[in-house]
Amino acid sequence: MNTAARVRHHGTAPTTATPNRDDPPRSHPLTAYLTTRSWSSLLYVAPALAFFAVFVLYPIGVSVWYSFYAYDGLSEGIYVGWANYSDVFTDPELRTALLHSLLLLIFYAALPVCAGLLLAGAMSRIRIYGLTVFRAVLFLPQILSSVVVAVAWRDLLAVDGPVNRLMRTLGIGRFATSWLGDFSTALPSIGIIGTWVEFGLCMVLFLSGMVTIDKSTYEAARLDGAGPVREFFAITLPALRPQISIALILTVTFALRNFDLIWNTTRGGPGTSTTVPSLYVYQDAFQNRMLGRASALAVVLTSVILVVVLAVQLTLQEHDVRSRRRIRQDGKVSS
Repeated sequence: MNTAARVRHHGTAPTTATPNRDDPPRSHPLTAYLTTRSWSSLLYVAPALAFFAVFVLYPIGVSVWYSFYAYDGLSEGIYVGWANYSDVFTDPELRTALLHSLLLLIFYAALPVCAGLLLAGAMSRIRIYGLTVFRAVLFLPQILSSVVVAVAWRDLLAVDGPVNRLMRTLGIGRFATSWLGDFSTALPSIGIIGTWVEFGLCMVLFLSGMVTIDKSTYEAARLDGAGPVREFFAITLPALRPQISIALILTVTFALRNFDLIWNTTRGGPGTSTTVPSLYVYQDAFQNRMLGRASALAVVLTSVILVVVLAVQLTLQEHDVRSRRRIRQDGKVSS
């Protein structure tokens, strides 16, 4: 059908949009974003960006640069290429230290998250006087200095400390030992201290997430006959996935970069039973004057932390995506 026929059929001729020469030209979306207003808004974050660049990005870049040199901090560095990284991956002591950090993930990440979930679930149901004070007491280890925590636990776990005296009073003195001085108990003792420090943070994060859960969901579950355990695994746990992700990121980072707690309790001893990579970074940089190797180890440790944190995030996000797909499929089937 030609234009004349369409005019006779519809009564009016079709209109076509013709550009007006007086209209301003349309700008590209990127050009529209980079306006004067958007650039002026960057001035508000410029101090934070400058601080981050000077005190975070620049030191990281310098550490990467030093990692390719044999440098003692005083004389001129000698370029050695990947030799420092080769030492990091071939040194058996460093591999053992990395294994210790991975074992501490159980105490610093897994146990605090499980204990925090258990306590948060119990506190969300219990209504007793003084519960707020109890929460504050459990969160107290998180705000204490690591040095204070290390010194306090070092005295508690000493040979003649309160823990061994209590065990002797209860008639189980045969189990009393030098908890931080024994090869078989030093690393688990450090792990228990880390669990005590971290579980309060996890508990507070989970309690804050439970407040946002709709109460009608629990009421509907109770009408269907669900008990407390079923409600926790079917409603509470899936709703706390963002808080669990944050808790795992914080605890995993603390476990892999932990230094001050171990340094002020065992200094890596007895022998090398509690050594961690961050301890070797300190010793190589400030005691052995091997800044190149210390920088290489720091770069590797940072990369390991980023990989582990990224794996945790991707795992939880993938589980969340699968849960949403399952919910959509169930909804389509029921409809």
